[in-house]
Amino acid sequence: MKNITTLFLSLIATASVMANVAPSEKAALVKLYNATHGSEWKTKWDLNAPVNTWYGVKMQNDKVVSLNLSGNNLTGELPTEIGNLSGLQQLNLFKNNLTGAIPASIGNLKELKTLNMSFNKLTGSIPTSIGNASNLQSLELFMNQLSGEMPKELGNLKQLQTLSLFNNELTGSIPTTIYNLSSLKVLLLNSNKLSGSLEKEVANMTALENLSLFENNMDGQVPFDLEKLNNLKEMNISYNMFSGLVSRNLAQLDTLKMTMINEKGLAVTLTVKKDGTALASEE
Repeated sequence: MKNITTLFLSLIATASVMANVAPSEKAALVKLYNATHGSEWKTKWDLNAPVNTWYGVKMQNDKVVSLNLSGNNLTGELPTEIGNLSGLQQLNLFKNNLTGAIPASIGNLKELKTLNMSFNKLTGSIPTSIGNASNLQSLELFMNQLSGEMPKELGNLKQLQTLSLFNNELTGSIPTTIYNLSSLKVLLLNSNKLSGSLEKEVANMTALENLSLFENNMDGQVPFDLEKLNNLKEMNISYNMFSGLVSRNLAQLDTLKMTMINEKGLAVTLTVKKDGTALASEE
């Protein structure tokens, strides 16, 4: 009788574990596994085992709250169903071989705090729906092949502290909505094809500590308003087409000493006098 009772309780416990997974959550994970060639992952999932035992999956109640599959040899395209993981707070797919576009359904992840899809081969534009993931604190999409303009909807991410989009093929100017992200500490947009000017409204980004814009096609006057950013510790805006006067304080911040590319494709340096008064650029 004791053995029967133990077996019965064991079955109940097993059923409880399985019941802890919402069908839509499990279906989304299975779709991700199949779409990204799970049989070729470094660490595979046993689809017959409980979901909370799957590699990189963390659960709370019946929701997947974290999915960390970085460096796990995911290939192929992300499925739309990834947007069904409604309780997801962390999604880390760093350093895989993912291709195709970022699904627009990513905007359905209203609880998401950190998103890292860097170091893949993603193409297409950043979906405007990203602005719906209003709890995002860190968005890292660097080292991909993303193109098109930065969506103005990024300005909806009021809790964002890190925006890292470097080494892509992004074009157009920095959306003015970005300048309203007063919580942003790290803005890395270097090595893209961005154009236009850096607006004086950059002074609104009072928490900014690291600004990197080097290797783009931006032009116009370097805004003196950058000096109002009291928390700014690192800055690199060289290898653009910025011109005009520059203060000594700003020049000291820039790692490459304000080296710019003029309309002839020649390197020029924005020179600064020792007393702090700026000179025009000299070849």
